[in-house]
Amino acid sequence: MRTALVIGTGLIGTSAALALAGRGVQVHLADHDPAQARTAAALGAGTDAEPAGPVDLVIVAVPPAYVAATLAEAMRRDVARGYLDVASVKGGPRRELAALGCDLTRYLGTHPMAGRERSGPLAASADLFEGRPWVLTPTSGPDGGTDTEVLNLALELVALCRAVPVVMDADAHDRAVALVSHTPQLVSSMVAARLRDADETAVRLCGQGIRDVTRIAASDPAMWIDILSANPGPVADVLAALAGDLAETVRALRALESAEADERGGGAAGIEDVLRRGNAGRERVPGKHGAAPAAYEVVAVHIGDQPGELARIFADAGRAGVNIEDVRIEHATGQQAGLIQLMVEPQAAEGLTTALRERGWSIRR
Repeated sequence: MRTALVIGTGLIGTSAALALAGRGVQVHLADHDPAQARTAAALGAGTDAEPAGPVDLVIVAVPPAYVAATLAEAMRRDVARGYLDVASVKGGPRRELAALGCDLTRYLGTHPMAGRERSGPLAASADLFEGRPWVLTPTSGPDGGTDTEVLNLALELVALCRAVPVVMDADAHDRAVALVSHTPQLVSSMVAARLRDADETAVRLCGQGIRDVTRIAASDPAMWIDILSANPGPVADVLAALAGDLAETVRALRALESAEADERGGGAAGIEDVLRRGNAGRERVPGKHGAAPAAYEVVAVHIGDQPGELARIFADAGRAGVNIEDVRIEHATGQQAGLIQLMVEPQAAEGLTTALRERGWSIRR
């Protein structure tokens, strides 16, 4: 791939453009807001000048509702050898393109599984997709199967962005993201909404659990309205199943208030059931580098909120010959301090604890 046209210079489009431009591809940028395209160009994502002739690949990075129309217009002008989009839903845009009479052999629906709570070109990064799954939804058949050249261009794009290609059926993709992406966004927002009118004393008690659950609730509502409007059925199906679990859990909790021992026992069993099913589901979430989940030992260290403290503790762990597999930080309420949880292989925990104590760190038992 030598040339590309990115239509839509938000977070995803600009990040892809930055990755391509950084690896020698001549990238042209277009957006319904010319100022946004100029911003992306100023960041080094390419040029906002129109290409002089057809490019190798058009990457459409606009909201799902506008994907089909944007692709159809680009195809009508014959601006590229191949066309793809990076929207978070796949079945709808393809059906819309078919209804518009577009040549589907030149099109491939894709979805990079990466993002941030912030949107726009200023939030973009050339390494946004590194190590992340990038779903490709090619089709086969005599009437609209994906052309091999287009598939190869898409695979080259994924490689240049250092992502990991995953091939799926378009509708299966939409059901999958409803479960692992779209529903979690709504659930996070609903939990966070409980905090809006909560007593200030309650809010001051917020710890790492509520921060984890509500992190993605900071996402742009306008962006999520676009996404959910394009995939409402599968998301509603997941929420309906979740609503059933919620209703059963409410009944179980009410039973725990009963004066009858049998009812309390039934309530406890109901709560245990949902918690254990949650354990089983959590165990299926892929671990580091997409591998099977690993059980790590936690070494919890008290840390001050001063410049260089994180670098110092990581350096001390390195001197001890221990690889930090994951890390979490809990900030202390009302204090310039916190607790850093270092996740390490179980056999390394004792040695790391000893080494850090010898270097003056306070370990929480």
